Amino acid sequence: MALELTEANFDEKVLQSDVPVVVDLWAEWCGPCKLLTPIMEEMTSEYEGKAVIAKVDVDSNPGITAKYGVRNIPTVLFFKGGEVVDKQVGAVPKARLTEKLDSLL
Repeated sequence: MALELTEANFDEKVLQSDVPVVVDLWAEWCGPCKLLTPIMEEMTSEYEGKAVIAKVDVDSNPGITAKYGVRNIPTVLFFKGGEVVDKQVGAVPKARLTEKLDSLL
């Protein structure tokens, strides 16, 4: 299961991570977001030990949304070394996300 991020644990789990972190910003009411959920779950097991796959509920964590200028969801942010190094907006095929993550490993 993807790691649930909050404003309380975001810095520790994402910005201080030794491995790349993929953060899916989503909301319960967002239809396209639900299309990404099974993809993120698959990636969680496939990249175990190599990368962290995480989710942020934008309604519960508006500070994260504002900090990274997220205007549309789903938005997937790719972090490496505590910095956003790539971004994907909208529901996309798994291959697009894994290609971006693989380039960071």
